Amino acid sequence: MAVLIDTPIWPGPRGLLWSHLVSDVSLDELHDFAGQLGVPRRAFDRDHYDVPETVHARAVALGAEPVTSRELLLRLVASGLRRRKVR
Repeated sequence: MAVLIDTPIWPGPRGLLWSHLVSDVSLDELHDFAGQLGVPRRAFDRDHYDVPETVHARAVALGAEPVTSRELLLRLVASGLRRRKVR
């Protein structure tokens, strides 16, 4: 399993800091892992899930690899799963 999570540093709703949860293997793996965490599908955005800081420790305990935001992006791009926002 290659699910990655970055440090919760991104300000978001409800005054919480948020992380990105990605897979560098497949979106199916990512959706399965998010389901195990109880993260709703509506939190999925193109190629990642936005997850609140309250989920971070549980994600790591379930096997997500904690990485920097830079490492997460580099591995997502290298996997071919990166989906950029259409402008």
